[in-house]
Amino acid sequence: MTRETPSVDDIARDIVAREGGFVNDPDDPGGATNHGVTIGTMRRLGLDLDRDGDVDVADVRALSRDDAVRVFVEHYFHRPRITELPSVLRPSVFDMYVNAGSNAVRILQRLLRRMGQTVAVDGVIGPQTAQATRAAARAAPDHIADAYGIARRNYYLRLADARPKLRKFARTRAGGKGGWIKRAESFIAPHYHLSAAEFEERVAAWD
Repeated sequence: MTRETPSVDDIARDIVAREGGFVNDPDDPGGATNHGVTIGTMRRLGLDLDRDGDVDVADVRALSRDDAVRVFVEHYFHRPRITELPSVLRPSVFDMYVNAGSNAVRILQRLLRRMGQTVAVDGVIGPQTAQATRAAARAAPDHIADAYGIARRNYYLRLADARPKLRKFARTRAGGKGGWIKRAESFIAPHYHLSAAEFEERVAAWD
């Protein structure tokens, strides 16, 4: 069954909705964030929204949803050349690029290598990665998006394994799936979602 692919603007609006509003969690390495856009990104892009000569938390608070959509489309979709990937992969890779930067591409490149493609793991979508991804998508058109989503989920779980302060993003206080895991699984067919028992077993060592 072919999955309908939304437009890049629709994907960006979905990302903004998923990210939520302003947060400034001290355990989040991104720092102050609004609609998914971090203060670091705003400083890099020079988004001095209050025109006071610097980019600080006040500018992050002032960022609108439309501003965030424009930032994501230009700097997290077109600039890293996600448009070069097969349409079935663009939503998940775009979403992951917003969340994890070039690690989104490295996850894809490692997956491609496991699928027998010859590609460098450098976090850049160049001709080699684009060609390898198209070849992998032709070989497994009904599974490539699920495979990438599962690789995303594994990335989050391994990150939380290594960094206890980040576990709250992968598991709720009640022990269920946290935002990171739900985010990854939103791009995976339900058949491949972890059951509650499977998730509990996977994170049992965190206790």
